[in-house]
Amino acid sequence: MELPLIDVRERKPPWLKVRAPGGPNYLRLKRLMRDANLHSVCEEAHCPNIGECWEDATATFMILGDVCTRNCGYCAIAHGRPTWEDREEPERVGRAIGDLGLEYVVITSVNRDDLADGGAAHWAATVRAVRRHAPRCRVEVLIPDFQGDAAALQTVIDAGPNILNHNTETVPRLYRLARHGGRYERTLELFRRARATAPGLPTKSGIILGLGEERDELLATMRDLVAEGVSILTLGQYLRPSAQHLPVARYYRPEEFAELAEAGRALGFTHVEAGPLVRSSYHAKKQADSAGTSVAGAEPRPSRTGHPRTEPDARTPLQ
Repeated sequence: MELPLIDVRERKPPWLKVRAPGGPNYLRLKRLMRDANLHSVCEEAHCPNIGECWEDATATFMILGDVCTRNCGYCAIAHGRPTWEDREEPERVGRAIGDLGLEYVVITSVNRDDLADGGAAHWAATVRAVRRHAPRCRVEVLIPDFQGDAAALQTVIDAGPNILNHNTETVPRLYRLARHGGRYERTLELFRRARATAPGLPTKSGIILGLGEERDELLATMRDLVAEGVSILTLGQYLRPSAQHLPVARYYRPEEFAELAEAGRALGFTHVEAGPLVRSSYHAKKQADSAGTSVAGAEPRPSRTGHPRTEPDARTPLQ
C-alpha cells in the first residue's frame, strides 16, 4: 500500500507550532521523574503538549519500562525485547502522584507481549498503589490490548480505575500498515468485554488522523466505537517522529477537526476532544468531568481472574 509522501523535514502548518517547554513546574516534574526513575509517555512519544501539561502538573505515567515489544509505524517509543520488569515501580508511581498532589492522572504502558499476562498484574498493582498514596486522585488507565486476553483485561478492571482507555489509532484498512501486532476486531472486543463486566465504567478511545484514512472510513470507525459503548473520543493529527516512520498523508486543518468533533457528538459520544495537537491524555480531566466520573464507587476489588505474573526472558539483549 502506497501513501503520499511528505518530507519529514517539511515546514509544518502554523497551527502545529508549540512553545518550547521550560517553565518551573515542567522542570520540577521532570526532576521528579528522573529522581524516581519513572517514565512518561509525554517524553517517550514526543508529545507536543508536554510543556502545557507539565506546567499544569499533569502527566501521563508510562509503566513497564520504555521498550515496546511491538513496532507500530507511527509510534516514537523504542521497540525491542524488554529484559526486565521493575516490581517496585507501582509503589514509586503511587508515591510520586501523592507527592505531587494530583487530582487526576493517566497511566499507560508499552506493549509487553513477552509477559504471560501482558503486564496486567503490574497494572493492577500500580492502580492500587495510587489509591493508597493519593486516595482522592482519579485514575485513567490507557491500556494495551493484552493480545485479546480477557482475564488480563479483567485484572485491570478489578483494580478499580475511573476510566478505561484503549486507543483505536486508525481505521481497519490501515491496521496492517500502521499497527503491527494490533487487530481492529480485538480493539472492539476489548470494549465489548469491558461493557459486559463493568457497565458503569466509562470507556474512551483515540484516533490519529493523517495516515491515509478516508472520511467515510473514519466515520464508520467512530460508529463502531459508539456501538461498543465508548463515550469519550480523542482525534488528533499524526506527526511523523522520524524518516523511519510512516509518512504524513495530509494535515487536517483546525476547522476540519471542529467539524469531526461535531459529527462525533451527533453519533453519540458524550465528549469529543478534537484538534491538531490533541493526544489521548490531553485535557483528560476535563473529558472525565464531561463523562461524570468521580472517585466515589471506584474502590479496588480483589482480583478474581488473571494469569500469574512471570519474569521476562532476561537472556535476550535489547535490539
